[in-house]
Amino acid sequence: MGSQSLRSGGNCKKPMKIVHIILTHSFAGSERYAVELANLQAEQQHDVTLILHQRGAEQRPNAIAHRVSPKVKVLLVGGFKLLAIYRTRRLLRQLKPDVAHAHLSAACRVLQGVKGLCLRVATLHIHYKKQQHAKLDALIAIAPWQLAAIPEPLRQHSVQLDNWSAARPANADARQRLRAEYQIPADAIVIGTLGRVEQSKGQDVLLDAFKQAAIPNSYLVIVGEGKNWQALREKAPAQVIMPGFSTTPQDWLACFDCFVSAARTEPFGLVFLEAMHAGLPIVATATEGAKYLRPLFNNELVGIDNAAHLAKRLQQQSQDLARRQYPMQRFEPSAKAAEVLAFYQQQLAAQRL
Repeated sequence: MGSQSLRSGGNCKKPMKIVHIILTHSFAGSERYAVELANLQAEQQHDVTLILHQRGAEQRPNAIAHRVSPKVKVLLVGGFKLLAIYRTRRLLRQLKPDVAHAHLSAACRVLQGVKGLCLRVATLHIHYKKQQHAKLDALIAIAPWQLAAIPEPLRQHSVQLDNWSAARPANADARQRLRAEYQIPADAIVIGTLGRVEQSKGQDVLLDAFKQAAIPNSYLVIVGEGKNWQALREKAPAQVIMPGFSTTPQDWLACFDCFVSAARTEPFGLVFLEAMHAGLPIVATATEGAKYLRPLFNNELVGIDNAAHLAKRLQQQSQDLARRQYPMQRFEPSAKAAEVLAFYQQQLAAQRL
């Protein structure tokens, strides 16, 4: 199916019964996609349930459940992975939805065990994986490069739909407040990044590049937490700020002068859309997601794991920190949610043939 237009879903006369499943514990890009899609579909008057692992409903800032709309029913399952998968399948059989939509590996395994119950859809948050996706009914790719790996005939039941992002205005005092709180001078150049602090995101390369670039009166801010946080903190000089997880990333984007992604892998890069909403110049490594979105931010991409090249780009970009205006219309959330619903309807119709 490729990326053909799907626009009728928001006008569906009969409400659909939809169940989203994501069994991870902490909020990141894939979790945001699942929650926002469930919220948008509920706003469009569909009957939407979100099944979470009970750890995703814990009382902590980076949990998942507190971000869900009251219009979405939330069901929790507990236990280790195999038990949580079993319990989720049991819930699905009770709910009898029109569509079950899986996000990430454990959720895909749930759907493998309920063939024939409903339309079983998964989003490729990373890439096609035979063991996760081959036995499902339909797939949504978030970037065109993912489609090539999907075998026939499943590719005929797949579509590419861009991720989405709504502008989230920063608090009016965010730039001044955060710089004062972290003792960053008002006239300093702040190079910033957002994301989980782990090997795939390349913050270690960014730290090396920042040191090599040696831009006068500059600070590096790494917003996020993860398994590599402590090791990175121990290597970082005083000019590197690492505030951990933030519930208001838009405030940090207002504090930045330049956004950087040094990722080793980035399937789409929702964070790019957030940086573009903030009008920031973008420096990025040549991941698949950055290559797809590069026409929008129109900057030379950096070789992956190449700290020297990244340092040079940081030096160049530090001379051009003017805010940009990016064309964001194609990432409008309600329109993208309508395209997902249209895809569901199309695939349900195909099943009835």
